[in-house]
Amino acid sequence: MTPTLYRRQWAQNPLREVLAGMVGTFALIPEVIAFSYIAGVSPAVSLFASFVISVSIAIFGGRPGMISGAAGSVALVAAPLVHAHGVQAMLLATLVAGVLQVVFGLLRLQAVMRFVPAEVRTGFVNALAIMIFSAQLPQMMGVTWHTYALIALGLVIIYLLPRLSDAIPSPLICIVILTAITMLHPMPVHTVSDLGDLPTGLPSLTLPHIALNWATWSVVLPYALAMAAVGLLESMMTAAVVDDITDTHGNQRMECTGLGISNILVGAFGGIAGCGMIGQTVGNLRYGGRGRLSTFTAGAFLLALMVLLHRWVGQVPMAALVAIMIMVSASTFSWSSLRDLTRHPRLSSLTMLVTVAVVVMTHDLAAGVAVGVMLSGVFFAWHAAKLLRVTEERSGETLAYRASGQVFFASADSLSDAIDYHTDAKTVVLDLAQARFWDITSVQVLEKIISKLQSHGHTVEVTGLHHDQHGIIATQSNESLLAL
Repeated sequence: MTPTLYRRQWAQNPLREVLAGMVGTFALIPEVIAFSYIAGVSPAVSLFASFVISVSIAIFGGRPGMISGAAGSVALVAAPLVHAHGVQAMLLATLVAGVLQVVFGLLRLQAVMRFVPAEVRTGFVNALAIMIFSAQLPQMMGVTWHTYALIALGLVIIYLLPRLSDAIPSPLICIVILTAITMLHPMPVHTVSDLGDLPTGLPSLTLPHIALNWATWSVVLPYALAMAAVGLLESMMTAAVVDDITDTHGNQRMECTGLGISNILVGAFGGIAGCGMIGQTVGNLRYGGRGRLSTFTAGAFLLALMVLLHRWVGQVPMAALVAIMIMVSASTFSWSSLRDLTRHPRLSSLTMLVTVAVVVMTHDLAAGVAVGVMLSGVFFAWHAAKLLRVTEERSGETLAYRASGQVFFASADSLSDAIDYHTDAKTVVLDLAQARFWDITSVQVLEKIISKLQSHGHTVEVTGLHHDQHGIIATQSNESLLAL
């Protein structure tokens, strides 16, 4: 990235960037506090982590406009470690996860994201939208009508106010108006302070107080690896969504290393590892946040709210934040995918639905994406296997088989099944000029075909196969093959 481009990413439309970042801050607070309970840490740990990550990723990250914080996917991974071995073990795992993410970026391993197909990305986004909405349901259960009235009013403000003016993001106005109403006319509704005690001081530099012996590393390393992998996966998926929405391209390698640096700083300041947060990112983009300043503002404003205005923040009714998150959920969900269910190939639609189902049932975004990718791979292999064609042509004492298509583990048996080993032809020609061999399984099947034909007294000729064609096959004399 050139210095000019980097400076431009900071300087574009500052007022709009700051206001959009402030919306992102209020979208962060309820989720981050809720995720802190999932992980078994105090709200201050997650809030400070979100501050550090947002500020750091704004400087070192490669995807402008993306909001990062203490996300639920990483909290789910870290929770068993915290419950079994305490917060200090989690801090060490956070530091190690950050180092692993930096190494991941330096080795350019972000390229693996190319293997995540579009239907899996859509399923990921839709599942996250469902999870964002379902996370609001506890705030709407067992409450008085006042809460529902405030949520309805908040949604009216959020969706109708932009038709009059979009100078100030409507979610900020929603928060101000609903907070003013509940302060002027007290009513039985939940507020942010009901979620837990907000921090009142600044984060301080700290290192894990834990014995660095083999027993500790054997416990921490698996969790650190899982936290690093899940964080990178969610950040890369979120970055891909930002690319699609903005029609721009982020630097995925820089985002990987930036996330790693951020998580190292998070661990050094006593926080929990985080990653990109798609719901907050979509909200940021919706209200004009496209550069690094909006990401920086989301973190800086969060610290200001915690330290300077925590008393006022504690008075914000949860109904206002629920209304914002309902809007974020609706904006995140790919509504066109419902129409595409009947237009796209059935197996692609099935992959998308399975990805959604796995994420919603397990609350594990990484598990859903992994299942979706594996399912897509199986479907692709099935389709590719059906493209293999084998024809035969008899000329006197010679029987020629001509194969065309892809020969690999899923289609190799089809090639073998097409061969008549008991033919009365003296010479069998295997014309493989139009075939591609991709793995050892296909090579072994070909060797088996040749061996069987020779055992039945046939002379075998292999044509059209070049050892430099695939890198896994070499011709030996005229009749045998060797897998390299």
